[in-house]
Amino acid sequence: MRRASLFRNSIAAALIVLSGGFASATTRDTSGLIWQPWSADIFTRAKAENKLVLLDLEAVWCHWCHVMEETTYRDPKVTALLKSKFLTIRADQDANPDLSNRYGDWGWPATIVFAADGTEIVKRRGYIEPEGMASLLAAIIADPTPGPSVDAALDVKPAVSAFLTLPQRGDLIQRSAESFDADNAGWGDSLKFIDADSMDWELTLAEGGDTDAAKRARQTFDAALNLIDRQDGGIFQYSDELDWKSPHYEKIMWYQSNGLRQFAAGYQMWKNPKYLEAANDIARYLLTTLKSPDGAFHTSQDADVDASFSGKKYYALAQTERSKLGRAPRIDTHIYARENGWAISGLTALYTATGDEKARDAAIAAARWITANRKLDGGGFKHGDSDRGGPYLGDSIAMGQAALDLYAATGGREW
Repeated sequence: MRRASLFRNSIAAALIVLSGGFASATTRDTSGLIWQPWSADIFTRAKAENKLVLLDLEAVWCHWCHVMEETTYRDPKVTALLKSKFLTIRADQDANPDLSNRYGDWGWPATIVFAADGTEIVKRRGYIEPEGMASLLAAIIADPTPGPSVDAALDVKPAVSAFLTLPQRGDLIQRSAESFDADNAGWGDSLKFIDADSMDWELTLAEGGDTDAAKRARQTFDAALNLIDRQDGGIFQYSDELDWKSPHYEKIMWYQSNGLRQFAAGYQMWKNPKYLEAANDIARYLLTTLKSPDGAFHTSQDADVDASFSGKKYYALAQTERSKLGRAPRIDTHIYARENGWAISGLTALYTATGDEKARDAAIAAARWITANRKLDGGGFKHGDSDRGGPYLGDSIAMGQAALDLYAATGGREW
């Protein structure tokens, strides 16, 4: 029952990206700041207390989130300003797909400041150093009106058709080809990673006999081999240098699952043993480091061991030296339906390409756990064990795709 093609139209993947921790309860840090989770009554409280609202939207795996927590939010000037006039809110973007969807263009960490009525005043991307944050907060207190970082909301209009017109399709195809970096491989001119949607498109074209697309895909695969962790397995998030050799060391499920799925597809198409080795390294990481005792999969692994031991130091060590440390970058042990759907599809792709029964069995075990523990009575899937919002579209799409992949690969009627 194993199907011949491992890649697919990336509409579902794009929808998952659009859908959507640190703070699941109120916490007090060493500076005395009280961090509260995002909740429905935030702005009611802000009005009652005549406070502004600062949202620190982070990710468990995010290096600069940790740096900002240790520096900016420990700075006496910053903490004094925050205590004087702000409710401080901290949320994990992986646990909150709605917030992740709304503010994904603003980095991680994303810093959003609201008026008490919910009006956005400032949106800032990435790390903000203490002096800059103190100046920003003081300026907001002095003039709490929306600044230049807050654009007017887009006027979103429904499409009149579910299909692209021929000119639209031609324009997209041309722009896709022009965005490829022929000198360094991949797409984009600063950060280097395998863009999943672009790679799916190239693989689709290559399967249809397009030799130029095959060349682009293989050039990108060859460059992305630099992002594979040959010791512990897995694939790093991206390189901040064009040569693909300066990785940021986060290991996030989106990249694990798509890297596994697409390297498996590359191996099936071209029989390059390096692509199979990469796929096996990613699968090994999923089946050891990210696999929960129940058979489902955890969410991600941090870039760094802690504030004093960076990922750059840790990942430069051989596996034996890493083991001697007795500690490793932290695992986000939340189990989300969306991330498990992605993992299941990746493992099923490896089985499809190679007949690896361990990968198939792990995919089935995870699918059964998620079905037993995340399925909703009325249809679809919830995100985590206890959701603040939702249900979110991304969880049901990811698990729906995973079920289709398992059925196509195994013929199992339960899927």
